[in-house]
Amino acid sequence: MIQSMTGFGKAVGEIGTKKITVEIKSLNSKQLDLFTKIPYIYREKEIEIRALLAQQLERGKIDFNIIIENSSKESSSQINGPIIESYRNQILAISESTGIPVPTDWYSILLRLPESLKTEQQEIPEDEITILMKTINTAITNLKAFRKQEGKSLQNIFENKIKNIKELAAQVTPFEQERMTNIRTRIKENLESLSLNAEYDKNRFEQEMFYYIEKIDINEEKNRLSNHLKYFIETINEENNAGKKIGFIAQEIGREINTMGSKANHLEIQKLVVRMKDELEQIKEQVLNVL
Repeated sequence: MIQSMTGFGKAVGEIGTKKITVEIKSLNSKQLDLFTKIPYIYREKEIEIRALLAQQLERGKIDFNIIIENSSKESSSQINGPIIESYRNQILAISESTGIPVPTDWYSILLRLPESLKTEQQEIPEDEITILMKTINTAITNLKAFRKQEGKSLQNIFENKIKNIKELAAQVTPFEQERMTNIRTRIKENLESLSLNAEYDKNRFEQEMFYYIEKIDINEEKNRLSNHLKYFIETINEENNAGKKIGFIAQEIGREINTMGSKANHLEIQKLVVRMKDELEQIKEQVLNVL
């Protein structure tokens, strides 16, 4: 069963007064593009987290975000007094030398400057790390469930489009004998017209006609097309991460349809080929979303 690369997973874990929310969003991409927003206190776990995401999600544009909310009234951040004072003195000196007015709201300026706030680095308890990793794994599980659900929708689309191409290919058959008869008649009439009613070797004509008809015969293309369509359905039913593979199969399907069109030399067959191409283009658009 195929999976979509599109998905969303969210999980929440709590420990003490702290709530940890993990959100993962996935979109389609040719390879793994991983973007993470991890709070500073968990930076030591970043490599491990990225490795876990790469292993579990495999491919796609992944946005990973950890949000921490603390209901405690105590804060681990403190105003860095010496730094604030140094910034204020520098601003006063610049104002005096340049004539630029000093700020009317000192705190809104000073507290936004680098290192104005200092945070004490705290040791992360082992049980908090356990909750964090459990929450991340739950979010990944939820995302994968979303991907599978989207994959079912994609599979229904593929099965419907492949069925349509099969039916259109089957409609070619009634026109094939008519096509061959028309080609044979047209060549013979043109030959007789060019020869000004002169005699020609009918045996040689039959040989050349047989050779030409072999060149424009589309039975091989129809057989290969049928096999490719069957293989496409087998692949989406039997393989989980089949995105690249069914992309290659879709290319082969397109090659056979194009060859049929170039050989057709028949208006109704060419109309059917155009409709098959339209169905295939819709398949190719959706293949880009498959993991």
